[in-house]
Order: sequence, then C-alpha cells, then structure tokens
Amino acid sequence: MLVHALIREDGTVGADELYTVANTLGMSDQQVRLCVKRLVAEGRFTHEGRGRKAQLHATADTMRVLAPNADFLRHAFAQDAGLAPWDGVWHLAAFAVPESARSARDALRETLVHLGGAPLQGGLYVCANAWEPYVEEAAHSLGAHDALTLLTTTDLRRGETREPAELARELWPLEEIADRYHRLGRITRPRLARLTGPAELSSSALLTIAVELAAELTRAMEPDPLLPPQLLPQPWPGTRAREHIAQCWAAVYARDQGEARPALFRRYADITREAADRVTR
Repeated sequence: MLVHALIREDGTVGADELYTVANTLGMSDQQVRLCVKRLVAEGRFTHEGRGRKAQLHATADTMRVLAPNADFLRHAFAQDAGLAPWDGVWHLAAFAVPESARSARDALRETLVHLGGAPLQGGLYVCANAWEPYVEEAAHSLGAHDALTLLTTTDLRRGETREPAELARELWPLEEIADRYHRLGRITRPRLARLTGPAELSSSALLTIAVELAAELTRAMEPDPLLPPQLLPQPWPGTRAREHIAQCWAAVYARDQGEARPALFRRYADITREAADRVTR
C-alpha cells in the first residue's frame, strides 16, 4: 500500500520519499528493503540505483491493477450521490473447476469475493452489481473461463427469504463492514482538521497523511460489496466516511505543489471532483 500510494505520474517511486514516509509511519529501513526486494522479484516493479537515491519503476501490469480500484471508488461515490440506483437485478457466477486446477479455483473464488460476491451454494456466487467484465477478465487470466457460467435474475430466494434487503443482511457481514467505516471516520476527522487548518505541512507530512488515508480507505472498501443504498441500513456510515475522505483528498491536492506529485493525489482528487460535478449537474 505504501509503495503504491507513492507512485508518481510517470510511474516511478523515489526511494528517499519511500524511506522517509515509512520511517514516519514506524516502519524500519529493513522492512522497506525487504518489501522492495519482494516487489521486484514478483515483477511488479523494476529497480534502478542504490539506497535512498534509487528509483522504482512500476510495470504496466502494476499500473493496470490500480485501475479497477478507481472504478469501484467512482461507483461508490455515484451510489452515495443517488446516481446509481439499483435495477433489482442480481448477478450470479457459477464455476466448476476440477481438483487438478485447485490454485485457479481458489484464485477465482477469492476474486469473486473481492468483487463483492457472496456464496450461495458451492461454486455459486451472487453480486448486486454488474460485475461480468471483471469476472470474465479474471477467469480468462486464470485459464478457467470455460468453467464459468454467468446469469442474472430478479427473483432470488434463499430458503424462505426473498426480500432484497433481508437477503443482503443474510449474505454479507454488514455490521463488520459498517464498523470499518466508523474506524475510517475516526481516522479521517483529525487529519481533515490538520489539512484544512492554518499550519504549514511539509511534503513528507502530506505524503504520510495520504498514505494513512489510502490504507484506511482500502481497509474499509476491500471487503465492501458496494451494495446499492436500497439494500443497506440507513444512514449508512460508508456514505459519511467517503464524504470526509473526499474533503481530505481535495485538501491534500490543493496543498501539494511538488512537481513529482504522486498519482494517488490526482487519481483520488479527480474521482471526488467527478462525483461532485455529477451531483451539481
């Protein structure tokens, strides 16, 4: 998360910034070195130079992986603004991958959960959003597309339960997800006060706040299926937490004047600005 948050517009990460922010967050230089070594070994970054003068270069695959997260955040803000109402359609995915391809089967299962799916039966998952392009892309990459079945329905029943909001309460851990957003709110509020206060903040301080916010936002949103508001208890804490974090990103972006601005600053600022523009139209 730290390394991804510091990727600049040109796809590079400066080792000096990386070590400085990591130290501020309580991480040791050894932890950073091991992380960098692993990321390079996994082919996610290339490495040039030594020590704090080194540069990491994100690969094309790494930059591409960050894009879906931006898509999901855009969708969340659209839901918060009432611009993505639910059409009553449930999206289902089923797969039957043989034991001989267990790793692909496990990876596909994890992907479906990451995309907001909940298990109905063995090998059958349901989502309230149109997830088909993401599911098919994952199945293709895992060599499991031929074992995948996709379908939609407006008549979903589980036992005696068929009312959509009741189904959502049974299928997804909404209380746990809400608690994560309450935590995000507690983390965000004091940082918003610093960002909008009169005190000067150094570049490393801004980077540190940005990383903290990105980490907490990821912690809250990764397990969130982004259910439509019609299926959630109201008021939903995710809406308020994202409102606060949008204000933080705007303040971070406005304060930072560095030429090598992390792409995270622009990406999140653009998403929140797009959401605000859509509301005012």
